[in-house]
Parts: sequence; structure tokens; C-alpha cells
Amino acid sequence: MTDSTTPTAVVTGGSQGLGLATVTELVRAGWHVVTTARDVDRLNTATASLPSVTAVAGDVADPAHRSALAAAAAEHGNGASLVIHNASELGRSPMPSLATYPIESLERVYAVNVIAPLALTQPLLPQLRANAGCVIAISSDAATEPYPGWGGYGPSKVALDHLTAILGAEHPELRVYSFDPGDMNTAMHQAAFPGEDISDRPDPVTVVPALLRLLRSDLPSGRYRAADLTEAAPA
Repeated sequence: MTDSTTPTAVVTGGSQGLGLATVTELVRAGWHVVTTARDVDRLNTATASLPSVTAVAGDVADPAHRSALAAAAAEHGNGASLVIHNASELGRSPMPSLATYPIESLERVYAVNVIAPLALTQPLLPQLRANAGCVIAISSDAATEPYPGWGGYGPSKVALDHLTAILGAEHPELRVYSFDPGDMNTAMHQAAFPGEDISDRPDPVTVVPALLRLLRSDLPSGRYRAADLTEAAPA
């Protein structure tokens, strides 16, 4: 049950990995969370034990689904104060070189990683502006390093970073961040390295404190790495 004092967040990709870890911690911190993922069973199972969660399964690349998320947020308290664009598309696995990258796969990567975050932010903007809210787009070090094989995902995160920076410049009344969580032990990261043991990567839950630190800070809009958001950063 929410009221006007309960802040509302929209978190995409909330059925596993960093998304689910973030949803869980936001709920513990007193937020109502509207979250989404494509796999309805996985989403419902992942969030079943969490109070104050509205789970709306669907594809963020679908305009009707994005409208449903914005409408769901508007039904709680004063609407969304926060949107976290966490849902991402890796592309083909194993990841092909640019010379052989299937264009239809590349189009899907950009649809999810670049177009969908903006297209979801647009209908949420009236709610975010009314609440002096925050937009956080989950980035990657693949946006800053030219890793071979990452020619789909990496440039899509470059585009997302720059889109986020421009959104921040156009909306000084909001805090607009790109957040680079660093390597994590997630299903998507495993898909990027099929057959390899990635168990040495940090669990997503260990990254969430840095993300929440950014959310609670008064840092100016911009791009931030989890590794740089130490305990000494503004809280």
C-alpha cells in the first residue's frame, strides 16, 4: 500500500542480476517499485516475496508496454521520482565481429539499449519533473574501451551515455546519471563469455550500495563509475 509520502521508482530488467538486486534494496529503503522484464514467470517468481512491487511483464522495446509502465507509476503516490534504465540487450552470443555482425541483431541491440530508455523517459518526464526526480541509465566499461567482439553492445552504451548527458543538459531540474557498475557475475556477462568461468566477478548485490549512494547524493548530472563512488562520496 502506498500513499503520497512513498516514493515510486521504475526499474527495467528487474527479474535478475543488477535489476533485481536494485529493486530489492529500493523496497527495503521504503520505495514502491514498478518493474518489468520479458519473462513473466521469472519476473513474478523473483518479486513474489517483495512487498510494494508492481510487476509488469513485457518488452521495453514495445511502445504499448512503455505506456503501461508510465501509467502504473502514475497510480502510486505522486508518480515516479526515479527511473533506472537497467534492461539491456547483449546481442548474439558468441559475439560476432563487426565484419559479420547481423544487422537485424544490431537493430535489436539499439532498440533496447538506446531507443527504449529515451522512449520510456518521455512519458515519465511529467512525473519526474513534478518530483524533482532522477534518471539513471546503466552503462558499461564497453562504452569507453574498444573490446573486440563488443561492436554491438559497446557503441550502444556510448550512444546511451551521450543521450543521457544531453537529457541532463536539457533538464537541469532533474539529476540524470549514467552509472557504470563494472564487471558483474550476471547471466548477460556469462553470455558474453560462453563456456568461461566468470565466478570471480562481483555479485550484483555488491554494486547496489554504490548505485544507491549516487541516487542519494547531490552530485551533478554526469557519468559515474561504481568504483569511484566510495563511502566518502556525498550520501
